Amino acid sequence: MHPLEEHYRDLTRRRFFGLAARGLGAGLGSLALGSLLGDRMSAATLSPGASPSSIALPGPHYRARAKRVIYMHMEGAPSQLDLFDYKPKLRQRFNQDLPDSIRQGQRLTGMTSGQSRFPVAPSIFKFSRYANNQDGVWLSELIPHTAGVANELCFIHTMHTDAINHEPGITFFQTGTQQPGRPSFGSWVSYGLGSANANLPTFVVLISQGFGNMQALAARFWDSGFLPSEHQGCKLRGGSEPVLYLHNPPGVTREDRRRMLDLVGELNQREAERSLDPEVRTRIAQYEMAYRMQMSVPELTDFSDEDAETLEMYGPEVNKPGTFAANCLLARRLAERGVRFIQLYMRGWDAHNNLPKEIRAQTAAVDQPQAALIRDLKRRGLLDETLVLWAGEFGRTVYSQGTLTSDNYGRDHHPRCFTLWLAGGGIRPGITYGKTDEYSYNILENPVEVHDLHATMLHLLGLDHERLTYRVQGRDFRLTDVSGRIIKDILL
Repeated sequence: MHPLEEHYRDLTRRRFFGLAARGLGAGLGSLALGSLLGDRMSAATLSPGASPSSIALPGPHYRARAKRVIYMHMEGAPSQLDLFDYKPKLRQRFNQDLPDSIRQGQRLTGMTSGQSRFPVAPSIFKFSRYANNQDGVWLSELIPHTAGVANELCFIHTMHTDAINHEPGITFFQTGTQQPGRPSFGSWVSYGLGSANANLPTFVVLISQGFGNMQALAARFWDSGFLPSEHQGCKLRGGSEPVLYLHNPPGVTREDRRRMLDLVGELNQREAERSLDPEVRTRIAQYEMAYRMQMSVPELTDFSDEDAETLEMYGPEVNKPGTFAANCLLARRLAERGVRFIQLYMRGWDAHNNLPKEIRAQTAAVDQPQAALIRDLKRRGLLDETLVLWAGEFGRTVYSQGTLTSDNYGRDHHPRCFTLWLAGGGIRPGITYGKTDEYSYNILENPVEVHDLHATMLHLLGLDHERLTYRVQGRDFRLTDVSGRIIKDILL
């Protein structure tokens, strides 16, 4: 059928239902609105032209191992060489030029392409072997708390990406493409699974400021793109007011607010019936969600009901809103309340120079809280159903950017191989996957690309990455585009 003919057919059908709703009073329109406000599937979730009574749910497609995701993104790209990918032989190659046979003519950023030398910079930090289900994993002295939960983690040493700069690199990890404008990972999960808590958004974003060079953190990283806007991430702010205008202004009671929303909702409902614009129904849902969040968010962000042992486990900064420690505890509380996708950003990992000083500060801020999050989820029975990801947008070079000394160096961007870790939600605990060369520069076995990671995580959520699609501009789009394979070796 020609798209224009299909549009007019759907328009006629939808107009019929709209007229029937007006004729029946409460009618079908009110039923659709009730579904919008109370169920996991709303009219705004539908593709334009589809009717609420005929559409199929996007997912899940099969039995899920995980119900939700906690994704900790280390913005700026941590150095795998100083944290996870132990290369002891590099100490014998200090200040030697990186061999051409290793670099293989691979592209460099504009920050180091003009260097006359590429001096090898071994990590100055001590590594120790920690027990896991295999022969043990070598981890840096910078992350002793994380090392203490190594038995729960799966380390992938052979991640690689096409992006060599931060903006496209972060965009690729968040949306499956380097080009801006596509829906974020969290939005796809919200679209595929819907909400499990009517009083909180399905997708929540938490941001912590770091201690090094800061990259721009654009709101489009958690945007819904062409998906209905109800699936975009809701950013909770640090400080005393996590959501702007959460409290009613002086002189306005909750009952006043309810009457106002009822009136605005009625006007929006009329507009929805007139224009047939699904975004109007999304607007109704967002107003109602904001009303419910006036009650749910203050309770969510109040840590007074946490016992002293839990607060101590997350570290001394847990009671400072906006810190990584506070956001890790908040992530656990969001997981308990059924939020589907919880995104934590930790800024400040972009260490082009003075890396030893900056990475000490960064790891001091994240190590204890992220380990506490894993322990806390496990002791509460949530880890098995929560998929946890810790990653940056790419890795760091083995050679030093700029001046190299025995105790100071910088590292440039390196997309060819880097390390991330996963835990819970059907991931095999206590394993390492993939192998890099002796310079942590190239992949020797088991490469993993971003689309593979996304496909695997969607699989654990019960979503088939090839079937989770949304039609726009005449074609079906998906998070993994035309790529992606499930990494079966890391699954239970």
